[in-house]
Amino acid sequence: MVVDEPVSELTLATVLEVTQDEISQALSELTQSYGERGFALKSVAGGWRFYSHPDSASVVEKFVLDGQQSRLTQAALETLAVIAYRQPVSRARVSAIRGVNVEAVMKTLVTRGLVEEYGLEPETGAILYKTTNYFLERLGLNSLEDLPALAPYLPDLEHLDEILDSLVD
Repeated sequence: MVVDEPVSELTLATVLEVTQDEISQALSELTQSYGERGFALKSVAGGWRFYSHPDSASVVEKFVLDGQQSRLTQAALETLAVIAYRQPVSRARVSAIRGVNVEAVMKTLVTRGLVEEYGLEPETGAILYKTTNYFLERLGLNSLEDLPALAPYLPDLEHLDEILDSLVD
């Protein structure tokens, strides 16, 4: 309860001076024992963290937000989805995929801690972006592999990379 990001089993084992197997067993038991409480222990973003129980979420949300909620715009959600599925990706490639300039939206996503710089593209020197652990945490995912598959929702994309490369160049 004193950390601001999920804590790995290895870190817990090191701090508590016990084996990782003991930590895994204890976390499993704790997770089950908290079933009827106002909070839950969850494995997300490669670590463990306490959350309010889903049944209590609306009450906690009202208390914390006091009626103020800052949601991402549709443009920000679309940009975030492109980054999540195509990362690491340059701003130019995201703009080409979305068909609009994404500079302001990218700044918003970086400011909110959902996206971060991830180095430079070798050919162009453009800054590459990727999602953060905070992104995984907010979505309740352990890793990017937990993102739902896009293929069922997209048209035939055999030549998408070639098309995008021609748009970016």
